[in-house]
Amino acid sequence: MRIADWPQTERPRERLLEQGPGTLSDAELLAILLRTGSRGQSALDMARGLIGQFGGLRGLLESPLEAVCRYPGLGPAKFAQLHAALELARRHLRESMNRGEALTSPQATRNYLSAALRDRPHEVFCALMLDTRHRVIAFEELFQGTIDSAHVHPRVVVERALQRRAAALIVAHNHPSGVAEPSQADLAITRRLRDALGLVDIRLLDHFIIGDGEVVSLAERGLV
Repeated sequence: MRIADWPQTERPRERLLEQGPGTLSDAELLAILLRTGSRGQSALDMARGLIGQFGGLRGLLESPLEAVCRYPGLGPAKFAQLHAALELARRHLRESMNRGEALTSPQATRNYLSAALRDRPHEVFCALMLDTRHRVIAFEELFQGTIDSAHVHPRVVVERALQRRAAALIVAHNHPSGVAEPSQADLAITRRLRDALGLVDIRLLDHFIIGDGEVVSLAERGLV
């Protein structure tokens, strides 16, 4: 049976409008994005099948085009719809930070950095440039490394901070292994950055390490 033939109170889109998106399951939200199913299955059937086959939403959204399009009834157009929705979510988080709202909530900062860096296959080192009131001036990806390490040059970080007229920085990088515990190299680069930025009166407020579902703050551990 098509979703259009269901009672209105059971249709995912109508339920979202009446009760809010938080009341829907992952499969129901995914069905709204897919819009249509294929022969013999509704959009909700397809959504449930995809979640089952890929082990959840994350597995689905991290899979390449070729793998996803092997699922019956799902082609490049639907793949594009899903990734457009994912990118909108990322940009929503980024935009809220650019308005200066995110730093009033440490958890929002964690959420944004996790969304930006968690699923990268290699290490990425980035910086949030802040003004004197700790509002975000810019978010920049400064270095990319191999799967083992990123080569971070304090001189480049200082130059970018000065160009942005930043008064303070929060830096972050991901661990593709998924383990967020800081290494000795992480601690060493944090000290080097703190000292280099301090020479030009820019404060290093924190260094976040992004793992798989875990974010470690070196400031909270007294290591900045």
